[in-house]
Amino acid sequence: MPATTDATITGTMTLNEISLAAPRAVEVFGRHGLDACCGGAKPLALVCEKHQLNLDTLLQELHAVAR
Repeated sequence: MPATTDATITGTMTLNEISLAAPRAVEVFGRHGLDACCGGAKPLALVCEKHQLNLDTLLQELHAVAR
């Protein structure tokens, strides 16, 4: 599997897609009270809106663990 880069994780990706692309994303989700079980099929941007999380901040954290 190719290495994940910052450009591969976007707000339009589902939590499940992000978890597959960057397994350590689960750690980031956990810190923010998110999981890929029940909401895994929803896009990150929608999940952030629902949970009142800043999408840009979460994307930065996800990019950091995807390296």
